[in-house]
Amino acid sequence: MAGTYSNANLAAEPGVLKNIYEGNIGVKVSKKSNLWIDAGIFSSHIGFESAVSKDCWTLTRSILADNSPYYESGVKLSYTSPNEKWFISGLFLNGWQRIQRVDYNNTPAFGTQFTFKPNKKITLNSSSFVGNDKPDSTKQMRYFHNLYGIVKLNDKLAFTAGFDFGAEQNSKGSSDYNTWYSPVLILRLSPNSKNSFAARIEYYEDINGVIINTGTPNGFKTMGYSLNYDHAISDNAMWRIEGKSYTSKDEIFLKDDAPTNSNFSITTSLAVSF
Repeated sequence: MAGTYSNANLAAEPGVLKNIYEGNIGVKVSKKSNLWIDAGIFSSHIGFESAVSKDCWTLTRSILADNSPYYESGVKLSYTSPNEKWFISGLFLNGWQRIQRVDYNNTPAFGTQFTFKPNKKITLNSSSFVGNDKPDSTKQMRYFHNLYGIVKLNDKLAFTAGFDFGAEQNSKGSSDYNTWYSPVLILRLSPNSKNSFAARIEYYEDINGVIINTGTPNGFKTMGYSLNYDHAISDNAMWRIEGKSYTSKDEIFLKDDAPTNSNFSITTSLAVSF
């Protein structure tokens, strides 16, 4: 794997680990039940958006997705019910979006995931993370929860609603916590198999800079809006275009080398899969 995704998201990984997207092995541990143990590098159990653009409803990821793990490494125990309505997993992890554990970190990290699909039109998911992503000498426990629902209203209209909430100790051994949160709503309209539109509204607040450190008085308090259009050229090729606007409490963006509290962008892509 190479490109801007690995440069941005695996920058902290050493050597050739920067080029690994996914690699794991699994063993079914029960003859009667769909119970598995997997070990290695996985896509994150958190969130409804992935690193693969064409698999997401919008061309760019939400602020929520870009600031929670895209991948993780460790050991996972998972169970799928016989009617496939329930998926449950528990994870022992190397950290918050980590392949290799942080140097001098011996604190175990854990994750859970519960997914319920009562029918083909509804998916409800609850995922969590508990751990410390710093050396033991500066240990700050982090508690994080992601909740989302995907609802298909009919053959053409669907929506996704998600909410993240996190809390981290503001110093080692402290009973005080810095918190952040983010709601997001995406509405998707697919008039036919070739074309689809998606509108997104989102907000992200991280006053103390746990995840997004701006160094400004109000921290990161940003509202975002986007409108996306997809056209399927063929079964394995898709053209996409998206307009997106951000407005922040503080002047955290740059326009013509001057600070500003707003940002607008237009992004387009041609995604081809093999």
